Amino acid sequence: MLDPDDTRHSDLRSGSSPWRAGPTRPASEGLDADIRCDVVIVGSGITGALAAEHLSARGLGVVLVDREREGFGSTAASTAMLQWEIDLPLRRLAALYGFDKAADVYRRSFKAVEGLREHVAQAQLGCAFLPRDTVYLAAGEAGPRELLDEWILRERAGLPGALLDHATLLGAFGFDRSAAIVSPGSAEADPVSLCHALLHVAAGRGARLIRDEAFAFDSTRHGAAVQLASGRMIEAGHLVLATGYVMPDCVPSELHRVASSWALATAQQPPASLWPRRSLVWEASEDYIYCRTTTDGRIIIGGEDEETDDPDRRRMLGPAKTQALLDKLRGLVPTAEDTVSHAWSGAFGQTADGLPLIGRVPGQPRMLAAYGYGGNGITFSFLASRIIGALIAGAEAPWFAHFAIDRPDPARL
Repeated sequence: MLDPDDTRHSDLRSGSSPWRAGPTRPASEGLDADIRCDVVIVGSGITGALAAEHLSARGLGVVLVDREREGFGSTAASTAMLQWEIDLPLRRLAALYGFDKAADVYRRSFKAVEGLREHVAQAQLGCAFLPRDTVYLAAGEAGPRELLDEWILRERAGLPGALLDHATLLGAFGFDRSAAIVSPGSAEADPVSLCHALLHVAAGRGARLIRDEAFAFDSTRHGAAVQLASGRMIEAGHLVLATGYVMPDCVPSELHRVASSWALATAQQPPASLWPRRSLVWEASEDYIYCRTTTDGRIIIGGEDEETDDPDRRRMLGPAKTQALLDKLRGLVPTAEDTVSHAWSGAFGQTADGLPLIGRVPGQPRMLAAYGYGGNGITFSFLASRIIGALIAGAEAPWFAHFAIDRPDPARL
């Protein structure tokens, strides 16, 4: 298991991704005295950045604490495919929780991407944010039937999308698969630039970025506090934990586990090798691949997930995983040039039901947290910022329970 006290950025990701620091990245500082604020956020990756920007817009005094460079941990390992479709298909989520709850989760995920898209446009955040369709490919002999069942349920839930047969899919996208669901409403971005742009906006409203290590937390009915390695203390009305895939012991969950995924970016492709509309592509398979393009014409492909959080094993498997991803890219896009410009891997948190862990930490009245995003990192990060903002303001909605940190494992229900 990743140890919160010892884990560094190099343990969360390996290799080099194509993302770059945003031009508006704010500066961090140290503390020479104890301070107090409305909200202290531990972690300044994309989750912390979204929370800081949202809470500062609500007029709250915000302080972020991170022991390393903002946005260069798990955020830098993201492929930033901002999908509303979650890791668990609607049909499987409905089998766990019933259709009404499953459909509500999917609709809220759709609204999260829509809300993020609107916010990026309104705030003019420069982060290569582009709306995209998704192409959800059938896999295996049972694939077409499973996709038909999925599409019927999505139609019933009021979700957009069209079911394409083999001939239509091949003609529209060049993918030689038996079927696919093509859906609007997703997006892509440069995750590091997005993170830094959000931090810049928050800093402009008075948020402070503190470079220090948070090694002890406290939360009571009256307030919260973070003890720093420098010896300083930050007292706050509320504490938000946004430490990526390193979950502190004070956050209990029987659903959460950490795994690893690998990805690569090719060199720039000739236009003929890039599929129409640059859609996000993924497979209806347990061991699925996912791919997208970049604004400068590269193909990013990821997958080959393993149930391991061991950084050394992840680095050791890197060359073989890169080759496996190249082989799968050739199978999907035979005309693609397979020169690798970047190859990397990263840890990611996931849950047994494919839903994130967002909300109040049990037994900690003024502590909130957001973890377990699976393949929907930035989508669920945006959702988390809004849920946490509402909870801090004293607002509660019944649907928050969908993502409760202490919800039981559905396998035991």
